[in-house]
Amino acid sequence: MGRGKVVLKRIENKINRQVTFAKRRNGLLKKAYELSVLCDAEIALLVFSNRGKLYEFCSSPSGMAKTFEKYRKHSYATIDPNQSAKNLQEKYQDYLKLKSRVEILQHSQRHLLGEEIAGMGVNELEQLERQVDASLRQIRSTKARSMLNQLSDLTTKVYIKIHTNVQ
Repeated sequence: MGRGKVVLKRIENKINRQVTFAKRRNGLLKKAYELSVLCDAEIALLVFSNRGKLYEFCSSPSGMAKTFEKYRKHSYATIDPNQSAKNLQEKYQDYLKLKSRVEILQHSQRHLLGEEIAGMGVNELEQLERQVDASLRQIRSTKARSMLNQLSDLTTKVYIKIHTNVQ
């Protein structure tokens, strides 16, 4: 008879969680060992408990450091350095554009809050005033719609209450 399907979610009970961790950790270490022996694979396995305790397995007689160095060389060797530099340059250009956009938005926000407006010219102040007026109209319109919706809801509730009590 097989086991049922295990729901993958955090085990809330601390003791049960610790017991499950210990059992599954040991099973994982055993599987890593079996894979290394059966398939002659070089395996490095690190597990940190939630308390920060380290559990490790390395199939290589030369040790964990040599295996990690081999991994580092292998994973970085597949990256084309020219492509990486081009990608980095593109990301930096995107960063500069976003940084500039953020500065413009922060400057605009300060003006809308009434800060740093002493040095503004008449045209800039008039434009800011139009912007604030448009925002205020939008806010008042939204507020009026919300109040009308609330009034409509209350009217409906009163109507239902009156007709429910009459019958």
